[in-house]
Amino acid sequence: MYWHCYLINWLKDVIVSEAYVLVLYYSRHGATEQLAQHIARGVEQAGLEARVRTVPAVSTVCEATEDDIPDSGALYASEEDLRHCSGLVMGSPTRFGNMAAPLKYFIDSTSGLWMSGALIGKPAAVFTSSASLHGGQESTLLTMMMPLLHHGMLLMGIPYSEGALSTTQTGGTPYGASHVAGQNARPVDDVERELAVALGKRVATVSKQLQH
Repeated sequence: MYWHCYLINWLKDVIVSEAYVLVLYYSRHGATEQLAQHIARGVEQAGLEARVRTVPAVSTVCEATEDDIPDSGALYASEEDLRHCSGLVMGSPTRFGNMAAPLKYFIDSTSGLWMSGALIGKPAAVFTSSASLHGGQESTLLTMMMPLLHHGMLLMGIPYSEGALSTTQTGGTPYGASHVAGQNARPVDDVERELAVALGKRVATVSKQLQH
């Protein structure tokens, strides 16, 4: 019996040590990337690996292609990154109240994962950035949730137990982390950072609980 319990606990430790939360984003000018880094910090503070990945831009010219490895920043996401994650936090700049085309293009290519049910029951959350305070952040976050619902994921927001959610005058919503970049690429402020970290922690904590 002793060895049986030891083996179970050892297997649990191995599963958690190999688990990771995928922080998947597209960023054109760097604002959404800033949020992704703070979310990743929250994931790691909660004791899981944060695997930060981006997606390539899309082109109106059908012959245009991106290199397999970007010149700088995070690596491009693969379907396997998504398949094997323990949780997902997905982010995009706001484009007319919706996610940007490159991220939508990537998500639209995941029908194989949908058919196999690979993401069912895994926690997920979303984040965004916009140039203006009323630039469509909440509609972007809500519409980003729709494909994740189709995948059967467990959607998570930011609860009002996070005090910064009640005091923020820039970014931060109950639907997910957000950032108001303004016209001059304003950096992520302290409140936005706090809420982004909290979101990463929440997804990682639930991921760990589900692993056990």
